[in-house]
Amino acid sequence: MTQRNEAWPAGTPCWADLTASDLGRTQDFYRAVLGWEYGEPRPEHGGYRNALVGGRPVAGLSPAAPDLTGVPHVWQVYLATDRIDLCAERVLAAGGTQLMEPVEVGGSARMGVWQDPTGASFGMWQAGEHIGFAVLDVPGSAAWCDLMTPDHHTARDFYAHVFGYHYEDIGEDGVSYATFTVPHGDRPAGGIGGTDPAAENAPAVWSVCFQVDDVDAAVQRVRDAGGALMEDPFDFAYGRLAVVAGPDRESFAIMTPGESM
Repeated sequence: MTQRNEAWPAGTPCWADLTASDLGRTQDFYRAVLGWEYGEPRPEHGGYRNALVGGRPVAGLSPAAPDLTGVPHVWQVYLATDRIDLCAERVLAAGGTQLMEPVEVGGSARMGVWQDPTGASFGMWQAGEHIGFAVLDVPGSAAWCDLMTPDHHTARDFYAHVFGYHYEDIGEDGVSYATFTVPHGDRPAGGIGGTDPAAENAPAVWSVCFQVDDVDAAVQRVRDAGGALMEDPFDFAYGRLAVVAGPDRESFAIMTPGESM
């Protein structure tokens, strides 16, 4: 277990949260699948609560607002920033769109949501008391975040302009995929890849992958808890991974890291 107490470097995927149609059902699902515990809800923040592993935040959950009926339930990935207003200007200058202007979340953080030129939504998180992911390298914590988009060239240019990403291409067999490193970073912070050309109208989306001890056993827990398997478990260079869906059909990945991670 690796604990973190300082704000994440700008551009790093630092948080993920989900709005649920039935919060109790969703909490039970992720408790069964990932072993999460939960902090006390914050009424002043609409009932938002932290999911915890070892008492430390790993994700956020909140009930859906009454006026958001029909809005898709998806995991929202947030990228760290130490100057959210400046980054917001860069987003617009690079062809992005503001979906939710930056707001203060008590003393916890300033956050907002934008859309990149390829159509993927992403949040930005300027840490206050809440740095985002506070524990890594343990089952239930976030293992990786990436963007899959039909136009990965435009996406790479956009995020390089906003956050200064540097890329390393690691795609194979015609698959376009690159890891990105933030300025002054010494290891990849996430990835950007191209969607399958055969998958027509595939949306651009940021996704989160959570660590588990055993992917195949976790897939069974997903099914037992009312979720669904979206992509069969497979082995790759960095471990074993599957894509699953929760109670609101929100997709996420689960991964058992290999020795190379």
